[in-house]
Amino acid sequence: MTLEEFRTQLRRHKLKATRQRLAVHEVMMELGHASADQVQETLRQRGAAVTVASVYNILAQLADQRIYGRRLSATNKMFFDINNSLHIHLYDRENHTYRDLMDDELQNLVNAHLKRRKFKGYTVEDIDIQLIARPTTRKTKTQ
Repeated sequence: MTLEEFRTQLRRHKLKATRQRLAVHEVMMELGHASADQVQETLRQRGAAVTVASVYNILAQLADQRIYGRRLSATNKMFFDINNSLHIHLYDRENHTYRDLMDDELQNLVNAHLKRRKFKGYTVEDIDIQLIARPTTRKTKTQ
């Protein structure tokens, strides 16, 4: 989502395009998936004086409006996702990072299967697929 698309989203949700919101979004455009701590640290390195609490509040508000997505890591740390299109996440358990996986075939198979299922007392609103993995330790052959 470009800065102009972000401004449009803010207007659509009746939110002002404040300097802090724009700065947070610029960092999120670079990081893709990030915690409030990571965004605040990047802003601090750029000379912006924004507290972690302010960054978290901005990110949470954007997630509440579904402008961003939310991800809870295996260590119960909240990460935010700038990509709100339908996709799968690969969570690296050792490095605590996320990667987007664009696998339409798998996504469609899961969606089709779950649409046929009924869960008594519940209506499924969304399907969120997260694969939890750890890096492989491949040894490369020397020539």
